Amino acid sequence: MTSELAENVKNHRRRTGMSQEQLAEAADLSVGVVRKLEQGTGGVRVDNLHAVARALGTTTSALFATGSPDPVHEDGANQSRLAELRRALMPPVGLADVLVVETGQPVSFSTIEQKIDDAHALYQADRYDSVAKMLPDILRSAETAVSAADDGEHRQRAMIVRSRALMMTGKYLTQVRQYDMAYHALSLGIQDARETGQTLLAAMGVVGMSWLLLRQDRFEECRQLASTTAQTIEPRLSSASPGHLAVWGELSLRIASAAVRNNEDAESDAAEARKMAAAAASALAVEHLDFRTHWSTFGPVTAEIKKVEDLSLAGDARGVLRRADNEVLSPKGLKNVGRPSPNNWDRHRLDVAKAHVKLGSHQDAMDELNGMLKTSPTWLKHQRMARHVMQDILKARKRTLTKEMRVMAAHLGIVG
Repeated sequence: MTSELAENVKNHRRRTGMSQEQLAEAADLSVGVVRKLEQGTGGVRVDNLHAVARALGTTTSALFATGSPDPVHEDGANQSRLAELRRALMPPVGLADVLVVETGQPVSFSTIEQKIDDAHALYQADRYDSVAKMLPDILRSAETAVSAADDGEHRQRAMIVRSRALMMTGKYLTQVRQYDMAYHALSLGIQDARETGQTLLAAMGVVGMSWLLLRQDRFEECRQLASTTAQTIEPRLSSASPGHLAVWGELSLRIASAAVRNNEDAESDAAEARKMAAAAASALAVEHLDFRTHWSTFGPVTAEIKKVEDLSLAGDARGVLRRADNEVLSPKGLKNVGRPSPNNWDRHRLDVAKAHVKLGSHQDAMDELNGMLKTSPTWLKHQRMARHVMQDILKARKRTLTKEMRVMAAHLGIVG
């Protein structure tokens, strides 16, 4: 936590005339949490910061420091795994041209596109190491294809393929929190799509860019970017392609998420955006997946779990549990309309686990975490919310930890 952020929290509180105790009560937090926020000690839980911002009548963005964000730290394994990808994505630039590593004979567009599809499949399966190993070759093959294109038509096709390769790279890098590299990849991918007149492909890249901005807590920028893009590509619901509906729906989800996280008027921007997403999901009728036309799985289930996420951010644990397994989120509903992406579904179950902890149902929370440990162990290890949920369980535990608690704590890297 930066000293600037701590000072911002303190200054906003003083302007309202609240004491630390009064702010803690209004935000439904302990006085100790408020004191730590103002002292700049320990890590910052974003949901706590949202609660403080709501209690102070301001936006979350207003509490963040204006200086440079803390860097993303890489461990040794991360550095080794990403070194080759970094070289492929960011080759040296000289006076004459970019220094590109030779990849031999150009491969066909269909071969590169199949490799991108394979990388998406590995990403969906949380096999991030395998994705990282594939991407350098994909990027270099796409770059070679552009360089070797001998006419306008072939060059346009090559640039579209390169755009998709860059967006896949940006998706992976955002997931593993390599934000500067992710921004570079997504920016280049969007530029390629724009240059070739592929508006929907560029909009798909904007969905990814908006996700990146959300993860960096750049809520206002995310909302503005997604709103402008959604207005530009607004579809005719009765005749739009599934990909068009999905991209517009995904942008709508980003608008709502940014507005809610920034504590803006949830009855206006966020509510309207949720309606837009629901309209797109209803037009699709089922969960739709096609990585060549939109960012992730999108449909009625995805739209609903994002509404539940809003309740979680607002601290409405009972509301989360009321809706968590009803209607399209019930086993019958999932069977009828299809499942969302594994990442979105697991994120939803983390909201459920968080709600159980808040209401004191620690075993129910553990059951949710153990379910994700079985199906998505790698994904779970990357989730800060999972660590927060587990830490809350451990704090409340009065007796000796169970074996499953020790295993979970070890998996999430929680010590002490």
